Amino acid sequence: MQSHDESQRFRRSNTTAIQLVMWTLAWAASLAAARFGPEFLWDPQDHPVSSWVAVVVNVAVGLGWITAFMRFLRALDDLQRKIMLDALAVTLGVGWVVGFAYFVADAAGLIPYDLNIALFPAFLGVVYLSAFVVGSIRFR
Repeated sequence: MQSHDESQRFRRSNTTAIQLVMWTLAWAASLAAARFGPEFLWDPQDHPVSSWVAVVVNVAVGLGWITAFMRFLRALDDLQRKIMLDALAVTLGVGWVVGFAYFVADAAGLIPYDLNIALFPAFLGVVYLSAFVVGSIRFR
């Protein structure tokens, strides 16, 4: 009986992981369409509605991605969930602290150049992966 429960949980975990990957790819594609569509596919001056539709679709797909991520977290076992949530907590904290420190330093004129905003999510990705690896090693 326990073996059947474990195989059900494993199958559910795999299903939610695949769904999360699909939603992630869909969100990335809709983000690319919203970002590059006005530049390469349509003229935003002539077709502003197209740009708004692309943004709304991106937000809608993003909400689907968030839901898929929540399902993914619920399907994890307790230890995996703890490692994941700890890594997410570190990432959120670092994001807030570094983000607001940059904002304050920029407002005070301490930063002579503008950073590309795309560096911030990349930075948070590195923080998340590092925190996830540290958590995985810690709970071995």
